[in-house]
Amino acid sequence: MLEHNNHGLLINHQREKLINVMVYFAQNTQKCGKVKLFKLMYFLDFEHYQQIGRSVTGLNYYAWPLGPVPVDLYAEFDVPAADMLSRIQFEPILVKNGLMLFIQPIAEFDNRYFSKRELRLMVHLVNQYNDTSAEEIIEANHLEHKPWQRVYIQEGKKQQLIPYEYVLTSAEKEVINELSQEHQEMLLLGYASLTQPTLS
Repeated sequence: MLEHNNHGLLINHQREKLINVMVYFAQNTQKCGKVKLFKLMYFLDFEHYQQIGRSVTGLNYYAWPLGPVPVDLYAEFDVPAADMLSRIQFEPILVKNGLMLFIQPIAEFDNRYFSKRELRLMVHLVNQYNDTSAEEIIEANHLEHKPWQRVYIQEGKKQQLIPYEYVLTSAEKEVINELSQEHQEMLLLGYASLTQPTLS
């Protein structure tokens, strides 16, 4: 029973992080539609992975024509879950190229779920892309030597998974592998201590 509950807590924590990332970017940037939100989340996850070998949201991104898309989240936007709808509204608005799905926060951002590193990255991205349009941020995604470029253009794997490892240089891979191994060992030690029987 303990094992199931611990797993459930981890899933809930990750879900809270995901929704709060959406709230944060919607609250703190201009013209935050679906496309811009996806790009900001991609930058956050891949830059964080480049630093310590883990993403922030836990999402996987796929190489679509206009850039990286978190496919599971994209699908949820059609039928959002109750926990998402309690903190975010989706409003279609008319723009020059058609309809844009505008992301409107209806709850405050909760920073309890984030490390200082994650919060610093989010602030940095907001400062960099605050008033950037979806079209401009798409161009930022398509610069050479980026993971999307490698999968979609160089490898020709359209709509395929973008591996997080593609953001790393060879030297960075060695460091990240060591950090990841240490993190896994810490998780295993923590999990073992939770599952150890207590003496009464």
